[in-house]
Amino acid sequence: MTDIKIKDEYIKLEQALKLSGEFSMGSDAKYAVKEGKVLVNGAVETQRGKKLRDGDIFSTGGHDYRIIGA
Repeated sequence: MTDIKIKDEYIKLEQALKLSGEFSMGSDAKYAVKEGKVLVNGAVETQRGKKLRDGDIFSTGGHDYRIIGA
């Protein structure tokens, strides 16, 4: 599991996907979410604007990422 450190209270899912390095373009992240290829806390998430906070875990492409808040 890889930690993603943020300096604000939350980060939107699409931003977190780009920050993780899984997707270089926002459009790729957008389609991955829309197609149900992203899990947030173990459940399929289809809202790319979903707010992720400290302790949330998202998964895509066989990798898990944990949000570490400020």
